[in-house]
Amino acid sequence: MFSSVNSVGLFGLNAFPVTVEADSSPGQPSFDVVGMVDIAVQESKARIRAVMSNMGLKIFGGKITVNLAPASVKKIGSMFDVPISMALLKIGGVVDGDWSDTAFIGELSLDGRLAPINGVLSMTLTAAQHGIKRIFLPAANAKEASVADGIEVYGAEHISQIIEFLAHGTGLKREPRYIPADARRVPLEDFADVMGQFAAKKAIEVAAAGSHNILMLGPPGSGKSMLAKRIPSILPKITFAESIETTQIHSVAGIIDPNEPLVTGRPFRAVSHTASSVGLVGGGSIPRPGEISLAHNGVLFLDELPEFDRRVLETLRQPLENGDITISRASGSVTYPCNVMLVAAMNPCPCGNFGNPLKKCVCSDKQVSGYLNKISQPVLDRIDIQIEVKPVKYEELSNRRPQESSAVIAERVQRARDIQAERFKGTQIRANSGITSDIIADVCQMTDNAAEMLRRAFDKLGLSARAYDRILKVARTCADLDGSDYLQKSHISQAINFRSLDRKYWSR
Repeated sequence: MFSSVNSVGLFGLNAFPVTVEADSSPGQPSFDVVGMVDIAVQESKARIRAVMSNMGLKIFGGKITVNLAPASVKKIGSMFDVPISMALLKIGGVVDGDWSDTAFIGELSLDGRLAPINGVLSMTLTAAQHGIKRIFLPAANAKEASVADGIEVYGAEHISQIIEFLAHGTGLKREPRYIPADARRVPLEDFADVMGQFAAKKAIEVAAAGSHNILMLGPPGSGKSMLAKRIPSILPKITFAESIETTQIHSVAGIIDPNEPLVTGRPFRAVSHTASSVGLVGGGSIPRPGEISLAHNGVLFLDELPEFDRRVLETLRQPLENGDITISRASGSVTYPCNVMLVAAMNPCPCGNFGNPLKKCVCSDKQVSGYLNKISQPVLDRIDIQIEVKPVKYEELSNRRPQESSAVIAERVQRARDIQAERFKGTQIRANSGITSDIIADVCQMTDNAAEMLRRAFDKLGLSARAYDRILKVARTCADLDGSDYLQKSHISQAINFRSLDRKYWSR
């Protein structure tokens, strides 16, 4: 006897349709699972045997062969327990019917309960794209799967509920479409609490408006981390498409909240300097997303930047430039998106007081140079905005003058991002930081005064081609914040000033 059911596999972020074929023939009792499967799939045989035994079902007479097609694609994970079981139950005559538009995924506990799995949203979206009209999966994953459009989602606590529903149409209800209650959460920390630091706050506003990478350099206690933690409060609202992308990555990583499965705010991932390259960019025998991918469409915050291993920082060069990271292993290659706004903070020297007018630096020139040179020039070139964060003066702290709130700044940032969304409609570009070289001349048109200022700066400062492009991109964002169609002299000046630290510190 033969039966087949539909399922979905997952490798990294890539989901693909799988047909689970089962065959029963006379012969010595055996149970084989084939189709380029890993050990987790092989172990499903023991789980399924226990489930059938505990449910009082005996369908293992003779030679049982299960094939997961296509056999040329690696199958990993425990999500095939349920579809294999359903194929066997169909052979045994326990259930029957036309399931050509139905898919099953899920891991089984030994008593038949469905355990939650990772990556459900990617698998459900893929199933819908391949004509599947309904899908059965663990109840704990049902709310997440219901985000997908064009497919009915049924969440089951126990496999017996699926059997009853397929046989009699009772026992399960379709999961209602999940709609988040609030697309933007109230921030806990506000820029209204930050006294002074007007230049740093302006630089952060520009960075948030154009999704530009930013480096903050200053002595300990100047407020670098405090400023960084308030960046989420001014970021533009995440779009639905961005929310789906981010949720898929978080689902694969297993960090989704089952009660609020859709990521409705831009991620903010603060990474310790003890992180390895695998932790930062992803990896493992089965490639998993790293922190840079978990921050996709949001912020990756690296505090104490020189304390990171230099080799770890160098792994950021390609993903920061391309917006994705490809991880290759013997089992295959996986590409994760990582379109992030990098926010980095660092002291200017080991003691932290180099350039501090209030405290004396005790480091030698060699120590200062060695500390700064932990950040390579190629990494610096990928940072659009560099800002010096100086200690706040007593007068600024003591007068407690009301400061501009995050809500007010966020409105300007959102207006600028809306301008960019309209400008790049129909393209893959989402913000000014992603402007490509082939359109930069059209997008960043300058007045004559602005062009002359940039020409003089290019000759005097010896700017690289990459620096030239990045200055134009930042100036474009400054112009968007001002509502200007053309880059003015003030916008070019501001963008040039945002790239001054490498000449002040790294030229030593």
